[in-house]
Amino acid sequence: MAFPNGKDDLMKFEVTIRPDEGYYRGGTFVFSFQISSIYPHEAPKVKCKTKVYHPNIDLEGNVCLNILREDWKPVLNINTIIYGLFHLFTEPNHEDPLNQDAAAVLRDNPKLFESNVRRAMTGGYMGQTFFPRCI
Repeated sequence: MAFPNGKDDLMKFEVTIRPDEGYYRGGTFVFSFQISSIYPHEAPKVKCKTKVYHPNIDLEGNVCLNILREDWKPVLNINTIIYGLFHLFTEPNHEDPLNQDAAAVLRDNPKLFESNVRRAMTGGYMGQTFFPRCI
């Protein structure tokens, strides 16, 4: 966890996730968190700062995680979100995608999906999209 704006702004921070299993094993993914003044009655705003080939994260960093939207409840907390994000990397979900192309490849050809993830994580182009190295 890091606070890019220092101790004067504890409502904005970054969390780094490093999966140790699954398709994204060995990668480093940074997420920004923005906590609203009415937290915990409103879910934090979370964006992925690392460009990633993922069915549940689009190329702009938007994250499709149900507890950040319709399933948010004030009893949930930041830890719950971090576990949810980690789960997206160990069990990507092709049934609720933001990146339709990645979801279709995961659903139809998991071996190709794995190859695409590795290619994106090591840096370079996939189609017209450049992915910076994150492994």
